Amino acid sequence: QVQLVESGGGLVQAGGSLRLSCTASRRTPIVPVMGWFRQAPGKEREFVAAITWSGGSTLYADSVKGRFTISRDNAKNTVYLQMSSLKPEDTAVYLCAARLQWGAAETLKEPKNYDYWGQGTQVTVSS
Repeated sequence: QVQLVESGGGLVQAGGSLRLSCTASRRTPIVPVMGWFRQAPGKEREFVAAITWSGGSTLYADSVKGRFTISRDNAKNTVYLQMSSLKPEDTAVYLCAARLQWGAAETLKEPKNYDYWGQGTQVTVSS
């Protein structure tokens, strides 16, 4: 089974930083795309970033471009989201996801196009 577990969330002040991790079980096969999404109470799930298996291609939401960096370590079966210059509007539950096929950029921004999900980790940014 494909199992994804996020960690690294917490409470930080505006302007601070956090690094989120998502680790897959050893039973998880290699997948072409890993992504990060976030969801705040009462809001739709929002795309944050995505990365290919090789790490050669990345995609970011405009709201986080220049502040967040997605990366992955295939040997550790882990994908990371380095977040800096955090803002109160970044507050949300952050979830990692896996997609079995590469696709056009617009398709990678849609939660419905991902096949596996973690349970999420809470990020709270205070002002």
